[in-house]
Amino acid sequence: MEKKDLRIVFMGTPGFAEFTLRRLVEEDYNIIGVVTMPDKPMGRHGSVLQSSPVKQFAVGQGIPVLQPEKLKDQAFMEQLSALKADLQIVVAFRMLPEAVWSMPRLGTFNLHASLLPQYRGAAPVNWAIINGDKETGVTTFFLKHEIDTGDIIHQERIPILPDDNAGTMHDKLMHLGADLTVRTLQDILSGSIRPIPQDSIPAGGLRPAPKIFKETCRIDWNQPTARVHDFIRGLSPYPAAWTLLHNSDGTVVDFKIFATEPVEPSRLLPPGTITCIGRKELQVATADGALRLLEVQLSGKKRMPVCPFLCGNNLNDACFFL
Repeated sequence: MEKKDLRIVFMGTPGFAEFTLRRLVEEDYNIIGVVTMPDKPMGRHGSVLQSSPVKQFAVGQGIPVLQPEKLKDQAFMEQLSALKADLQIVVAFRMLPEAVWSMPRLGTFNLHASLLPQYRGAAPVNWAIINGDKETGVTTFFLKHEIDTGDIIHQERIPILPDDNAGTMHDKLMHLGADLTVRTLQDILSGSIRPIPQDSIPAGGLRPAPKIFKETCRIDWNQPTARVHDFIRGLSPYPAAWTLLHNSDGTVVDFKIFATEPVEPSRLLPPGTITCIGRKELQVATADGALRLLEVQLSGKKRMPVCPFLCGNNLNDACFFL
C-alpha cells in the first residue's frame, strides 16, 4: 500500500500531539481528519475560547476537525465512520471506547511516553523522573480494552540525564515519539509489524503513572535528599513541586520549587529547616542531608533564581518549610 492510499484519522490535543501530527503532514501521510478536545473557555470571564494546538494546526492545513463532548455520542460516531479511515493514531488524548478504536480496518495505535508495560497512565514522563529512573522511552501499541495494555509494536529508549526535568524530557520524548510514529506507519504499510503482547515482556514490579493533582506535588522534606531532588525535577516546570513556607512573623504561604542541587551540609538539621547563606544561597534540610534551592516562586509572585529572590524577600533561619 502507498502512503496516499492509507486513510488516517489522528486523535490528540496538546503540543506533544501536535508535533507528531505536523511530522506526519510533512511526511505526506494522508491525514483525512483530526479528533481533538472541545475548545476551552479562557480569560477572566471565560468569554474567549481557546483551541487545542492540534486543532490550530489542523485548521491551518485544511484538515477536517471533530470535537466531540462525548466519544459515544451518536452524531460523532456517524461523522467518524463517514471518514472511512483505514487506521487511527492516538497521541495524548482521551480513553477511547471500543466502538471508536475498533472502527478502522487496521485498528488504532497509540503513542505512549514510557517503556510499556511500565508507567501506564496519564503522567509517565513525570513519574519516571520522580522515581529516579535512569532511562525512559516511547512505545507504540495497538489499543485494547484496558488502558495502555495493548500489544506493543515498537519501542525506543532514551537516557534520563542528571540535569533533566519533566520539561526537558517532554521535549526529547516528543521528538522521539514523532520518529517512532513514522517508523510504525512505515512498517504497517510494508506489512512487517509483529506486535508483542505486554504480558510476554519481563518487567518485574510495575510502576503506575496516575494523574497528578496539587496534593501529589507537595514536598515531603522527611525523604532522603536524592528522593526530594528527583521529586522536584520530576514536576518541573509544570505542575511544580510545592511546600509551605512558615515565615518568622507566623504567616504561612505556598512556595514552589523548580530546581535544586544536592549539597553536603556542615551538620544535619531537622527536615525542612532553612539555612540562608548571606543573600546568595538558600539550603533546606532533608532526612539525610540538604538541597540548595536554585529556582523558586513565592505565591503570587514570579518564578525566579534564588539570588534575586533573597534580595527581595526577608528570609532568615527562623523560617522553615513544612
